[in-house]
Amino acid sequence: MEIMASSSEKLLTGLVAATFTPLTEEGEINIKEIGPYVDYLTERQGVTKIFVNGTTGESMSLTVAERKLLAEEWCKKAKGKMDHVVVHVGCMSLKDSQDLALHAAQIEADSIAVISPSFFKPKNAHALRSYLKAVASAAPNLPFYYYHIPSITGVNVLVRDLLVGIEEQIPSFRGVKFSGIDLMDFGLSFSLMKPNWSLLYGVDEQMLSGLVLGADGAVGSTYNYVGCQFNKLLSAFEKGELVEARTIQFKLQDFLGSAMKLGFDVGVNKQLMVEVSGLSLGPPRLPLMPCHPDVAVSIKQKYKSIFPQC
Repeated sequence: MEIMASSSEKLLTGLVAATFTPLTEEGEINIKEIGPYVDYLTERQGVTKIFVNGTTGESMSLTVAERKLLAEEWCKKAKGKMDHVVVHVGCMSLKDSQDLALHAAQIEADSIAVISPSFFKPKNAHALRSYLKAVASAAPNLPFYYYHIPSITGVNVLVRDLLVGIEEQIPSFRGVKFSGIDLMDFGLSFSLMKPNWSLLYGVDEQMLSGLVLGADGAVGSTYNYVGCQFNKLLSAFEKGELVEARTIQFKLQDFLGSAMKLGFDVGVNKQLMVEVSGLSLGPPRLPLMPCHPDVAVSIKQKYKSIFPQC
């Protein structure tokens, strides 16, 4: 039986912050920091949508039990303050992904997203579509998104191939988090989108390019601490003020270009969020390494010189 979108279901649009996972200095989950984190995003950055337990959240370094604990706390603390919580449930194991998908439904997440397995990889669109269908079946009434990030997974199945006929196999399918740099695939994927789907771009330094090609919004880690600026970019783009939108985009490219020269990874990114927000997020979990203090100071200085108001 076909599952129709509910009348209250809204398209996922605008900025979506891919959240970091708060840890203690000993590497354990630090649940108490999630409430202040939600307040920081809504009050300081103007971001009211989040993507939790994803790449930025170090999901593949967490246990299933830890991911459930985090997802539940994010949903609890976001209730009444945020507009949308996407819980990423992708794992290397199909059974674990299904378990997390069912749990997301039980805690009333707004939607779920799934990354491709990256140890045993799907070889083609049919195999990937079949995997996604199996995960979605565990929570058939939750809006479902495919998380495309080939630079991490090594799965280079074209999104436009994946989308062909996917709504027939996954009635709850609602779109894609496209974290790739193949803008031709992105554009051709846009041409296949349905009215109740969202195409979200996931490469922060190229967000404006995604918007021009039809993105409904963007999911990214830098929106945790530069969301206030990217909301201005979105507003300028919607008003047709492309010069202003480009100016903001170029600022982030300037910032990230400098950061990448110093080894900008999840550990460094997380430490920058700590420095800017004042939140206690702890170090990353091994095998990711903590950010060297000198690197953190250098990147923060560059950040403050470009974004003094954030």
